Amino acid sequence: MTMTNEAMPAEIASVGASRRQFLHGLAAGLSAPALIGAGLVLPSLARPARAQDGEIRFEHAFGTTVLEKPATRVVSIGYNTQDPLLALGTPPVGIREWFGGQPHAVWPWAQSYLGGAKPTVISGEVSIEIIASLQPDLIVGVGSGISQAEYDVLSQVAPVLMQPADNPSYGTRWDIQTEMFGRALGKSDKARELIESNKALFAAARARHPEWVGKTGVCAYNFNGETGAFIGSDTRATFLAELGFTPTKQLTDLKTTQGFYAPMSPEDLSALDADLLVWVSSSDTVPDIVALPMRKTLKAHREGREVMAGSLIAGALSFGSVLSLPFALKELENEMALALDGDPATKVASSVKAGLAP
Repeated sequence: MTMTNEAMPAEIASVGASRRQFLHGLAAGLSAPALIGAGLVLPSLARPARAQDGEIRFEHAFGTTVLEKPATRVVSIGYNTQDPLLALGTPPVGIREWFGGQPHAVWPWAQSYLGGAKPTVISGEVSIEIIASLQPDLIVGVGSGISQAEYDVLSQVAPVLMQPADNPSYGTRWDIQTEMFGRALGKSDKARELIESNKALFAAARARHPEWVGKTGVCAYNFNGETGAFIGSDTRATFLAELGFTPTKQLTDLKTTQGFYAPMSPEDLSALDADLLVWVSSSDTVPDIVALPMRKTLKAHREGREVMAGSLIAGALSFGSVLSLPFALKELENEMALALDGDPATKVASSVKAGLAP
């Protein structure tokens, strides 16, 4: 049995498909893991309590999942949930591929965590037969977009872990995922270490660049002739927010689409005119962005404050995971510092390479 869009409720089939189409072309993937925030302060979580008999209980969007003991054979059908599982030292036996065609559906920032594991790659829709053949003791459905009916069917194969009830389908942040999976795997201490380590990395970056706090920053895209910016709880927007940046006022006033990106008129890109403008693309060559006529009217362009996040870094920002965020920070920090050094003559390497520099 294969789950298809036809089996989903109409609102999930239509909304999910549009998000997937849009984000795939942006190297942001098939759907809204784009929404997973990079917030680095661990919030108050819905904490499933251990029962006295040792069971681990999770209350979530579709009900209650009970594990009799920590899971060891895990299938990951969320679009980016392989990363925290790998970080916790439990390579999934099956991984649902999001985008990018990476070996075993694992990107470079997480490859070393595979060890000798060779997970089965699940492409496209979710195959019950493939998942059952892997004999999992846990199926991670957080960020998968499956319906209640699909959850019920999968639960006949193994316990299924979904997002907290107050989270949208694709809106569970990296730290919440890491904490949840740590408990499911019996590795809560390791999860806390990972979360604190990431928090420390971003805190250190803010300390190195106190001048960034309060400056405006925007992550922008140009896809299929549409130009816009990532906003709100989208991972690209929250990445900048964690470094102290705020969106431009014009951007916050724009009408949004599905809450994570804001398209704009090609005749008016003024909402992108931030102190820092990061272009996010699935390609390392961006003639479409270079040719945008109104881009050259932006002060951010004229003063050399554009940074290019090509395919690999765009993937890391899109995953927004406990493993990809440190990678993105390492790759972008120096470029951002060059763009914001106050000297228009300073060359930003990624911008020069992409042909974006003035």
